[in-house]
Amino acid sequence: HQNYTVLENIVLLKFSDGWFFVTFFFFFIYCSILIGNFCILTIIRIETHLHTPMYFFLSNLSLLDILYSSTTLPVMLFNCLSGNKKISFRKCIFQLYLFVSLGGAECILLAIMAYDRFVAICNPLRYPVVMSSRLCASLSATSWLSGFFNSILHTVMTAKLTFCRSEQNINHFYCDVPPLVQVACNPTKVSKILLYVVSIFLGFTPFLYIVITYIHIISTIMKIKSSEGRWKAFSTCSSHLIVVTIFYGTANFNYVGPSGYNLEMENLASLLYSILTPLVNPVIYCFRNKEVKMALKKHFRYTYVKTYR
Repeated sequence: HQNYTVLENIVLLKFSDGWFFVTFFFFFIYCSILIGNFCILTIIRIETHLHTPMYFFLSNLSLLDILYSSTTLPVMLFNCLSGNKKISFRKCIFQLYLFVSLGGAECILLAIMAYDRFVAICNPLRYPVVMSSRLCASLSATSWLSGFFNSILHTVMTAKLTFCRSEQNINHFYCDVPPLVQVACNPTKVSKILLYVVSIFLGFTPFLYIVITYIHIISTIMKIKSSEGRWKAFSTCSSHLIVVTIFYGTANFNYVGPSGYNLEMENLASLLYSILTPLVNPVIYCFRNKEVKMALKKHFRYTYVKTYR
């Protein structure tokens, strides 16, 4: 027989002594995420020739990454600086809700971006008609709403779990569904089933759609006669493919992979999933996208001349 109690605090054991150096590392990462993604948002907003569906979805991705990293990194920084490993259960559940919401929204958005590339390459003549501003706004809203509605299920089920102590330890960097389910005292079969079903539906299904979409895209690209045309078509997709590989690779390992199989690998996947993707997205899209690079150079050149004239 287990004695259940009301959970008051979560202790994040991954924050141990000697994290002073890591604090600066996290601070540098967070600043880089904010600066990189704000640059993308600013450039897309001020450059009228970037007001296209592809860059509209990219600006949504940058906004998601800013919010996404802001749900975990500031708390991690505070815990590192203060040495306080505790977070109240209410704050933990709120962090979990935001984190899962924004992660789910990014899953859907990446699939939408694949559809945009599919229409642009496989049906270019109808692209302006199909990808209308109204459809783009609807697809964007769908990605955000899907993430937030999906997170309600996870949050409610996790909040209803019971624990054996008023202060529960979890070997993690932030509050997430898998580590909380693992340490719960009451039978968590329903929670685990829900976690797998929703994760497969919202994580694996969009990924499968992206794979099928890119099979059609690559098939179309290979039919282009000129090598220059093939390279130009493929270069518009390469940035998205790299982001998809990093994001889904770490996310699916963390949520759909075998729970508890390798705790350190799960923690590493969680860290990459929550930090690496928001960090590399601006770098990948800036350095592999000629239009964004040109717009950035133009903007910085204008700012430099205006400042030092």
